[in-house]
Amino acid sequence: MINETELIEQLKQGDETAFKTIVEQWKDMVYNTILGIVQNETEAEDLAQDVFIKVFEKINTFKGDSKFSTWLYRIATTTALDHLRSKKRKKRFGFLQSLGGGSDEKDMIPDFHHPGVSLDNKERAAVLFKAIESLPENQKTAYTLHKLEGLSYRDVSEVLNTTVSAVESLMSRANQNLRKELGEYYNKHYK
Repeated sequence: MINETELIEQLKQGDETAFKTIVEQWKDMVYNTILGIVQNETEAEDLAQDVFIKVFEKINTFKGDSKFSTWLYRIATTTALDHLRSKKRKKRFGFLQSLGGGSDEKDMIPDFHHPGVSLDNKERAAVLFKAIESLPENQKTAYTLHKLEGLSYRDVSEVLNTTVSAVESLMSRANQNLRKELGEYYNKHYK
């Protein structure tokens, strides 16, 4: 079996087999990370493909100063966050609902299945993902990388290019915001 360093060097030479190996090895991680951020399976699939295209195009910028997985997480999170920002801009300039009706988007619960969630917990997971969606961007990203992808605070700090203490602070605020959001949801729906 070829090691990661050799694989990356082969990819830098344009080797398609190396590219296919990298895609196969990292596709679930990239998809799950993006899905945790965008919370839409179709968009996550499309964005995951975009990530691997970027990897192929930008592999020569990978210097090996960090782990390959850290570099890949950065590309995945940046791609997902850029997509969300683009969607928000489009929403600001368009009318999503007629003046007379439509559903309240804030109360809608996302309908997607994250691979890390068992089906019997789907409803509770949907409520959690709705709450995660309400977090500020930096808290959502830190929470997704740490809680959903299982990265350590140190790894999250490398992906986000910040300090471990900054990640700890982001996670603390994310947890406080989630407790508040989930408390409001359960008070509203289960009283």
